[in-house]
Amino acid sequence: MTDVPVKIEIDGKWVGAKLTPGPDEIQVTGPKSFAIPNKSIFDLDAKGSVLSITIKGQEKQPIKIASVEKVLNVLKRHILATCNAYRLAAYFMSPAVRGGVFVKDARWEKGGIDVLKSGIWFFSNTEQICVPLADVASIELTKREVQGKDTDVVKIDHIEGTEVVTSFVLCPLTTLQILYNFLKDATKSMDMEGDLDPKSAQVAMLVYSGMDTASIENMLGVSLKEIDQIYDALIRLGLAEVVMVRREVKLTTKGVRYITDATKV
Repeated sequence: MTDVPVKIEIDGKWVGAKLTPGPDEIQVTGPKSFAIPNKSIFDLDAKGSVLSITIKGQEKQPIKIASVEKVLNVLKRHILATCNAYRLAAYFMSPAVRGGVFVKDARWEKGGIDVLKSGIWFFSNTEQICVPLADVASIELTKREVQGKDTDVVKIDHIEGTEVVTSFVLCPLTTLQILYNFLKDATKSMDMEGDLDPKSAQVAMLVYSGMDTASIENMLGVSLKEIDQIYDALIRLGLAEVVMVRREVKLTTKGVRYITDATKV
């Protein structure tokens, strides 16, 4: 594979370097030359124009590489094809559904799936898509119509911003169950132990449906104090997070004077 120009972070500074991806390692040539064995890479993160590579033994100091999108796509494809990951060839459709609506022009891509330490990667010659494990809401073995036939697929629901996004994976039936089991195990830290009491489960369901606090109070006929207690329990269990703090206020003497003056005829 040809050399690619990048900037690499060394001692907190970005310096120019050249990367040469090879079958066994990625050679870094620059002010500080070294090699990254492909099989030592067990995590990959991409944010904007920066690629972070985590290698065995240096978990707290990922190697950060910056470059243009075209170069980073070449590196991602190479790493996903050679790194230390659970990997199999598959067809994928990601995203297939966004916010309950089928994505226009969604199509099956022929490529593969990598499960790394922090994310599920779908990759092909043209796409490299990461679903963070922490954002996976559910994994299900189900059926989907493919070329006019109901076909077994793995369905992955994940949170992206405030929306639920669905991706599908299609591979031979003999490996589909293995993939499902592996993904369930990789995301088991997100499983809920035990059940919620009926009132808390009802509130959680209403929050999931997009209802605000005032509407939930009215629908269930409960007080704000009781709702707050249920919210506290959901937050402690890691099932919810605070996105807005509502305030109640009363007018000061100055405020009362202003309103009184403003309403005088």
